[in-house]
Amino acid sequence: MSKKAAEHHQKAAEHATHAAHHHTEAGKHHDAGHHEKAAHHAHTAHGHASHARHHAEEAARAHTEEHGKK
Repeated sequence: MSKKAAEHHQKAAEHATHAAHHHTEAGKHHDAGHHEKAAHHAHTAHGHASHARHHAEEAARAHTEEHGKK
């Protein structure tokens, strides 16, 4: 695997972890009736998930550039 692809995979994993954390926090705040805080964490989670998806796509692109389509 190329260094570029590996870096994108690592960043995708980091953003996915951050998204999971914010989803957990959103659930806790929602259960406690703190809906504005829940919305904030849900919005932040969505941003991290989107960023993770972007890095996963870039990793796939880098891998394809190095090894070609099969």
